[in-house]
Amino acid sequence: MRIAITGSVATDHLMTFPGLFNDSLMADQLHNVSLSFLVDDLQIRRGGVAANICFGMGVLGEHPLLVAAVGSDFAEYKGWLEDHGVDCEHVHVSKTAHTARFMCTTDQEQNQIASFYPGAMSESIALDISEISKKVGGLGLVLIGADDPIAMQNHTMKCKELGVPFVADPSQQLPRLDGPQTVDIVDGAKYLFNNEYESTLIEQRTGWSAAQVLDHVGVRITTLGKNGVHITSRDGLDLKVPVAQEKSIKDPTGVGDAFRAGFLTGLGWGLDLEVCAQVGSLLATYVIETIGTQEFQLDRSEFVLRLGQAYGAKSAEEVAAHLGV
Repeated sequence: MRIAITGSVATDHLMTFPGLFNDSLMADQLHNVSLSFLVDDLQIRRGGVAANICFGMGVLGEHPLLVAAVGSDFAEYKGWLEDHGVDCEHVHVSKTAHTARFMCTTDQEQNQIASFYPGAMSESIALDISEISKKVGGLGLVLIGADDPIAMQNHTMKCKELGVPFVADPSQQLPRLDGPQTVDIVDGAKYLFNNEYESTLIEQRTGWSAAQVLDHVGVRITTLGKNGVHITSRDGLDLKVPVAQEKSIKDPTGVGDAFRAGFLTGLGWGLDLEVCAQVGSLLATYVIETIGTQEFQLDRSEFVLRLGQAYGAKSAEEVAAHLGV
C-alpha cells in the first residue's frame, strides 16, 4: 500500500529551560505576558510533522511518499530522508522562501512553548494529490497533516474526489482553522488523529459530540501522553493501549509524529489496530529517549524484544515477521 504523507518540513531549534514556566506565569497577568527565558542548550535538528512521520516509517522499512513544500535549502535534508527510505520526488521546491522553522523551548517538567514560521510551507497549495496519485500508480492512504490550511482543504477534497482513504491529522493547525474548515478536513476521514486537548477543540469547532465525530470518521485515535492512546470507532471498537516503558526521558518533541509513523506502518503491514498502536507507542518511546525528532537509531531485533516486553509475545511475533527478524 502506497502511503503519502502531507504536512510540514522544518528545521527545529530546540532549547532547554532549567526551570519551570509555571513559576513565571501569573494567572492574573496572562493577558499581559512579556517574558524571556534564558536557556541552557540549543540543538538544531531536522523536523516538520510530515518529514518526521516519513522518517519513522522509513526506519521501520516502509517507503512513504513525502508531499510537502520546501525551500532551496532542502538538498541536504532530502538526501538524509532518501537514505532512510523516504520518496522525496513529489516535494515542491520554492524559488523564494526558506524551509519552515520550528522554535521550541522545553522546561524541566517537559512543558513546551513553541513558535512556527511556515516559510515555503505556504506554497504547498501547489501540490496536487491527484497528479501525484497518477504518477505513482495510485495511493492506498494519504495522511493530511499540519500544513497550510488551504492546502489541507485541497488535499482532503482531492482524496474525496478520488475515493482515496485519508487520515485527518490537523494537530498544530487546529487553532488556525475555523469551524467550517475543521468540518471539511475531518469529515469523511478513515482515521482521525488527535490528542486530548485537540479532541475537545475539534468537538467545539465542529459542534459535534464525541459520538457524532464517529458518525463522520471511521476510527478516532486519541493520544493521552503518559497514559497511552485511546482508540474508538464507528463500529463500536473502544480500547486503550498503554505506553511502552522508556529507558530515559530526553525530549518529547516529535513523540506524536513517531507514534503516527509506527501506527501507519502497522496499517501498511495489515496489522490490527491494537498492534498498530503498540508499534506506534514503542517508536514514540525511541524518540523521547533522544534529543531531536530524527536522531534515534533503531535496531530491529531490539525493537521486537522491547515490543514483546511491553505488549507480549504475540504482538512481537507479528511485527518480527514484517521486520525480517
